[in-house]
Amino acid sequence: MKEEDIIKNLQNGTNQDEAFRTLISEHKVRLYWHIRNIVKVHEDADDVLQNTFLKVYKNIDKFKGDSKLFSWMYRIGTNESITFLNKKAKKLKISDQEFKDYLIDSLQSDVYFEGDQIQIELQKAIETLPEQQKKVFNMRYFEDLSYEDMSEILESSIGALKSNYHHARKKVEKFLKND
Repeated sequence: MKEEDIIKNLQNGTNQDEAFRTLISEHKVRLYWHIRNIVKVHEDADDVLQNTFLKVYKNIDKFKGDSKLFSWMYRIGTNESITFLNKKAKKLKISDQEFKDYLIDSLQSDVYFEGDQIQIELQKAIETLPEQQKKVFNMRYFEDLSYEDMSEILESSIGALKSNYHHARKKVEKFLKND
């Protein structure tokens, strides 16, 4: 099923279940890893992914087609991830730095995390970045997204994204050299 057909079927109710299953099938893995890079822990990523698909389903009629469907879904996934993390931090009543440490500790204890110490250090370095640089770094480094796709998802100029990635990469390199 083509993307246009999926959108049309979801918006007008024709074969809506089949269209939604196709949408999930085509995007769940990529969207899962995008969310996982933000929230760090498998169980949290699963919860946020489920919320993301629910929000997509409920709001598909608001999708105007100004961007690719996947870009729109990534934006929803990004926003859902950030909202999830903010709620979790507020619930735990800890400082921003304590919450970043908590995320890294959670990642290390996650039974689904298959990384080694170098990957833990990389995640620590990423957690030191400002929010926008963190998003850009994850999307470019881990997901290999083009600047054009990131521009649609983050609603930012390509030049700003390139600058953010350059600065993020330098900060990560510096962190890893000093650590």
